Amino acid sequence: MALDVTDWLDRYRVAWETRDPDAAAALFTQDASYREEPYAEAFQGRSGVHDYWSRVTATQSDVVFRYGEPVVQGDRAAAEWWTTMRNGGVEITLAGEFWLRFDADGLCSELREYWHFAEGHHEPPAGWGR
Repeated sequence: MALDVTDWLDRYRVAWETRDPDAAAALFTQDASYREEPYAEAFQGRSGVHDYWSRVTATQSDVVFRYGEPVVQGDRAAAEWWTTMRNGGVEITLAGEFWLRFDADGLCSELREYWHFAEGHHEPPAGWGR
Protein backbone atom coordinates (compact mmCIF):
# COMPACT_ATOMS: atom_id res chain seq x y z
CA MET A 1 0.00 0.00 0.00
CA ALA A 2 1.30 3.45 -0.90
CA LEU A 3 1.22 5.89 1.99
CA ASP A 4 -1.57 8.46 1.45
CA VAL A 5 -0.89 11.12 4.06
CA THR A 6 -3.35 13.54 2.48
CA ASP A 7 -6.19 11.04 2.96
CA TRP A 8 -5.13 10.50 6.58
CA LEU A 9 -5.01 14.27 7.20
CA ASP A 10 -8.45 14.68 5.59
CA ARG A 11 -9.88 12.05 7.93
CA TYR A 12 -8.12 13.74 10.89
CA ARG A 13 -9.71 17.04 9.80
CA VAL A 14 -13.19 15.51 9.74
CA ALA A 15 -12.64 13.89 13.15
CA TRP A 16 -11.56 17.19 14.71
CA GLU A 17 -14.16 19.38 13.02
CA THR A 18 -16.93 16.98 14.11
CA ARG A 19 -15.27 16.42 17.50
CA ASP A 20 -15.49 12.65 17.03
CA PRO A 21 -13.13 10.71 19.33
CA ASP A 22 -14.13 7.38 17.71
CA ALA A 23 -13.10 8.65 14.25
CA ALA A 24 -9.87 10.07 15.67
CA ALA A 25 -8.93 6.85 17.46
CA ALA A 26 -9.62 4.82 14.29
CA LEU A 27 -6.75 6.67 12.55
CA PHE A 28 -4.20 5.09 14.91
CA THR A 29 -2.73 1.65 15.51
CA GLN A 30 -3.74 -0.29 18.62
CA ASP A 31 -0.33 0.49 20.19
CA ALA A 32 0.09 4.05 18.89
CA SER A 33 1.93 6.81 20.72
CA TYR A 34 0.26 10.27 20.57
CA ARG A 35 2.50 12.95 22.04
CA GLU A 36 0.62 16.23 22.36
CA GLU A 37 3.32 17.93 24.46
CA PRO A 38 7.08 17.32 24.35
CA TYR A 39 7.43 17.26 28.15
CA ALA A 40 4.40 15.12 28.99
CA GLU A 41 3.82 11.40 28.64
CA ALA A 42 2.35 10.28 25.34
CA PHE A 43 -1.21 9.00 25.14
CA GLN A 44 -0.94 5.27 24.44
CA GLY A 45 -2.97 3.22 21.99
CA ARG A 46 -6.36 3.87 20.47
CA SER A 47 -7.92 4.04 23.92
CA GLY A 48 -5.46 6.75 24.96
CA VAL A 49 -6.19 8.76 21.80
CA HIS A 50 -9.94 8.32 22.37
CA ASP A 51 -9.75 9.44 26.01
CA TYR A 52 -7.59 12.46 25.13
CA TRP A 53 -9.86 13.54 22.27
CA SER A 54 -13.03 13.08 24.36
CA ARG A 55 -11.63 15.41 26.98
CA VAL A 56 -9.89 18.05 24.86
CA THR A 57 -12.65 18.54 22.26
CA ALA A 58 -15.50 18.74 24.80
CA THR A 59 -15.23 22.55 25.06
CA GLN A 60 -14.48 23.18 21.36
CA SER A 61 -16.88 24.37 18.66
CA ASP A 62 -16.74 25.88 15.16
CA VAL A 63 -13.47 24.02 14.49
CA VAL A 64 -11.82 24.67 11.10
CA PHE A 65 -8.67 22.60 10.52
CA ARG A 66 -6.34 23.19 7.57
CA TYR A 67 -3.06 21.55 6.70
CA GLY A 68 -0.19 22.30 4.37
CA GLU A 69 1.44 20.08 1.80
CA PRO A 70 2.85 17.07 3.67
CA VAL A 71 6.51 16.12 3.37
CA VAL A 72 6.76 12.33 3.15
CA GLN A 73 9.80 10.09 3.44
CA GLY A 74 9.20 6.36 3.66
CA ASP A 75 6.80 5.69 6.54
CA ARG A 76 7.23 9.18 8.03
CA ALA A 77 5.55 12.47 7.25
CA ALA A 78 5.48 16.05 8.50
CA ALA A 79 2.83 18.67 7.87
CA GLU A 80 1.97 22.15 9.09
CA TRP A 81 -1.57 22.69 10.35
CA TRP A 82 -3.70 25.71 11.20
CA THR A 83 -6.89 25.59 13.26
CA THR A 84 -9.42 28.22 14.22
CA MET A 85 -12.20 27.47 16.71
CA ARG A 86 -14.07 28.54 19.77
CA ASN A 87 -12.84 26.96 22.97
CA GLY A 88 -15.11 27.55 25.93
CA GLY A 89 -16.80 30.22 23.80
CA VAL A 90 -13.54 32.13 23.17
CA GLU A 91 -12.26 32.47 19.61
CA ILE A 92 -8.72 31.06 19.28
CA THR A 93 -6.17 30.06 16.66
CA LEU A 94 -3.72 27.18 16.91
CA ALA A 95 -0.82 26.86 14.48
CA GLY A 96 1.16 23.65 14.60
CA GLU A 97 3.26 20.93 13.06
CA PHE A 98 2.76 17.16 12.97
CA TRP A 99 5.52 14.56 12.84
CA LEU A 100 3.90 11.23 11.94
CA ARG A 101 4.92 7.59 11.46
CA PHE A 102 2.63 5.10 9.73
CA ASP A 103 2.29 1.33 9.58
CA ALA A 104 1.83 -0.69 6.37
CA ASP A 105 -1.97 -0.25 6.57
CA GLY A 106 -1.76 3.57 6.64
CA LEU A 107 -2.57 3.88 10.34
CA CYS A 108 -0.55 6.28 12.45
CA SER A 109 1.72 4.48 14.91
CA GLU A 110 3.37 7.63 16.27
CA LEU A 111 2.27 11.27 16.36
CA ARG A 112 4.23 14.17 17.77
CA GLU A 113 2.78 17.66 17.57
CA TYR A 114 4.05 21.11 18.36
CA TRP A 115 1.64 24.02 18.40
CA HIS A 116 1.22 27.69 19.26
CA PHE A 117 -1.87 29.34 20.72
CA ALA A 118 -3.27 32.82 20.08
CA GLU A 119 -6.56 34.41 21.08
CA GLY A 120 -8.74 35.57 18.20
CA HIS A 121 -9.11 34.44 14.62
CA HIS A 122 -5.86 34.66 12.65
CA GLU A 123 -5.15 33.65 9.04
CA PRO A 124 -1.92 31.89 8.04
CA PRO A 125 0.93 34.05 6.74
CA ALA A 126 1.79 34.21 3.04
CA GLY A 127 3.53 31.04 1.86
CA TRP A 128 2.17 28.96 4.72
CA GLY A 129 1.72 25.24 4.08
CA ARG A 130 4.08 24.90 1.12
